[in-house]
Amino acid sequence: MKNINLDFEKKIINSKNILFIQDLDGVCIPLVKDPMTRKLESKFIFAVKNLEKEFFVLTCGEHEGPRGVNRIIERSLKSIDQPKEKGLYLRGLAACGVEYQDNNGNISFEGVSKEEVDFLAKVPDLMRPSFEQIVKKIFPNIDQEELNSHASKSICKTRFSPTINFNSLFDLVRDDSEKRIIIQKSFEDMMNEIINKAKSQGLKNSFFLHISPNLGSKDGNEIIKLSSKNDIGSTDIQLLIKGAVKDSGVLFLLNKFIHDMTGKAPFGRNFNFRDSPKSIKDKVNFCKKHIKSEDMPTIIGIGDTVTSQKNTNGYSRGGSDRSFLEFIQLLGKEFGSNNKIIFVDSSSGEVYRPSTKVSGLKGISDDDDNLKFDMIFQNGPKEYLNWFIAFAKNRSKLKNLTLN
Repeated sequence: MKNINLDFEKKIINSKNILFIQDLDGVCIPLVKDPMTRKLESKFIFAVKNLEKEFFVLTCGEHEGPRGVNRIIERSLKSIDQPKEKGLYLRGLAACGVEYQDNNGNISFEGVSKEEVDFLAKVPDLMRPSFEQIVKKIFPNIDQEELNSHASKSICKTRFSPTINFNSLFDLVRDDSEKRIIIQKSFEDMMNEIINKAKSQGLKNSFFLHISPNLGSKDGNEIIKLSSKNDIGSTDIQLLIKGAVKDSGVLFLLNKFIHDMTGKAPFGRNFNFRDSPKSIKDKVNFCKKHIKSEDMPTIIGIGDTVTSQKNTNGYSRGGSDRSFLEFIQLLGKEFGSNNKIIFVDSSSGEVYRPSTKVSGLKGISDDDDNLKFDMIFQNGPKEYLNWFIAFAKNRSKLKNLTLN
């Protein structure tokens, strides 16, 4: 079942210019505990190709490397050569806004220094000794072979976003939320130590910790969502380059899209995430200053990681997809561009999330939340994929009719 605004498809399919900006994990890829086992339907890859320049990904994962989405695409198509030759890689931003890729797999990462890339390359090796100490303290009877197995699953060696993932260790404690909290806090401390090490090497303003899912941020730091009996909470922490946030990624992608459509880049040809204004309000004003109304597409934002948790002062709201979805929604209001927000319920995967089928939007949104969903896919990625594949086919037919 999907909750749908009846005018939704009609409005976007008939728009002159539409732009999908879509997260990956939990949206078109079911959530799994081991990222190396992720799968993507080949029909989705060809559907994206049908949309051509009307689709971008925006993910905190990465395109390249052993854990990259490109490897998933190659496995799905059973070919290393076909994606590059036929332009079937997913175009858009990875590492939350740092790593751009075109359909042929050509990568660029403007705005990142050599010193930052060099430090990031060392981070997995910096994690390993602390990882072993933490795990041995929590699980004193663990043997070295099992510890090595958990380390390979938990320490993600990615180029721009080295990550510590808790899911493998969460399996060991099962339903013990207190031990899950110990794991979360211990590794948050470990990652903060790595931030301090970067500062000591002259990289004071280079990195930040992205916690997924989170409860928003305080004083510039994301708030970890501690586990409870009914909610597993945060499952991973990434070391990201400061400024690499998804709402800034939207600006980068809009700049690319409008350049493709008009031949002119409103923010300049060399615009990157480090040129972006900081607040969402300033980003909206930046767009109003540089983008003509007729050049603004109807944007469809799709995500699955959005949180809302009641506290003594109201609600803590966060999630790695929240900021870019809120930004897209605000742009739609300011430009009158009929932007739409899709939420995909990823609770049916291997990683526990609040379920819209069980408890509505509790834990995801609330009555006072500014972020509103135009469509909710309650049955997760498979249901979304079926809708998207059909939509892309119909959109392609409509465009061909218009051209002919």
